[in-house]
Amino acid sequence: MDSGAKKILDKLKSRKYEPVYVLQGEETYYIDLISNYIEHNILSDSEKGFNQVIVYGKDVTVNNILTHARRFPMMAERQVVIVKEAQDILDLQKETGAKQLLDYIQKPVPSTLLVLCHMHKTFDKRKELGKKIEQLTEAATFKKPKDNELPAFIIEHSSSRNFKMDDKAVQVLAEYVGNDLSRLANEIDKVLINTDPGQTITAELVMAHVGISKEYNIFELQKALIRKDRLQVAKIINYFQANTKKNPVIPMVAFLYSFFSKVLIASAAPDKSDSGIATFLNINRYFAGDYSVTLKNYSSSQIMATLSLLKQTDLKLKGVDAGDASEGEILRELVLRMML
Repeated sequence: MDSGAKKILDKLKSRKYEPVYVLQGEETYYIDLISNYIEHNILSDSEKGFNQVIVYGKDVTVNNILTHARRFPMMAERQVVIVKEAQDILDLQKETGAKQLLDYIQKPVPSTLLVLCHMHKTFDKRKELGKKIEQLTEAATFKKPKDNELPAFIIEHSSSRNFKMDDKAVQVLAEYVGNDLSRLANEIDKVLINTDPGQTITAELVMAHVGISKEYNIFELQKALIRKDRLQVAKIINYFQANTKKNPVIPMVAFLYSFFSKVLIASAAPDKSDSGIATFLNINRYFAGDYSVTLKNYSSSQIMATLSLLKQTDLKLKGVDAGDASEGEILRELVLRMML
């Protein structure tokens, strides 16, 4: 778990509250996690009716929010005001709105928990309001995790629900879903719901429950490409061409581009063994095998050419110089040129 999120949640669970919480950044998973905890756990059900307010930024001005925040609780020790999508507050970008919020943050009502969920971006640190927010005890900025941080998230999320996931299953989820933690958590939960307690979660279980064909999927295509197994590549491409609705090509190209970008980085590793590459890329040794195999089968110039092909293909799929070719035909042309 993100250290900032853990710190805030630990204090909340210990009932140590602050009057203002600003949750911001690209990664919305932790913003939702913290705001949901506050929404469901700070007040009792009987207290919520008069003392908990949830609004959306697009529907309110700063003054509307502060009217709620400055009230005193009724028959309760405190009140909670949660602003979801706070980046859309109607006058937040205006000088008057920013000044009102700044004044409140500097002198908040102690009996109110004001929670601002500023999604996908951060307050401007060049402005006075942004600078003040950075100084708050409970201000947290959440960035998108790096690829090498995803396995730890998957393992922790599964373990917190008393399930164990094997290394291959972790790899499949990390590579198939990517670094959207909200989607990743949902896909993990989808697998867990369909798994018996105590059962180790395998890659086969993951594929079955997140909708990945066991034989014909992006992982098998990647494996066939790095081995230059033309027959297997042809089988997988035939399957994809016949099922393009279930297997959209743009995400596949992005997946392969991400992989070959890391291969290019790995080519600079002084030690090209699995353990050497794992150390160089800061990844689990289990995942390093594909990189070492690729480096044996692709020269540096071929890796660069592959990345260029993938960029060109991405543009074609988005309508640039595509002609009348279908997604499936564009994908077939890509892999044939990669195998040359």
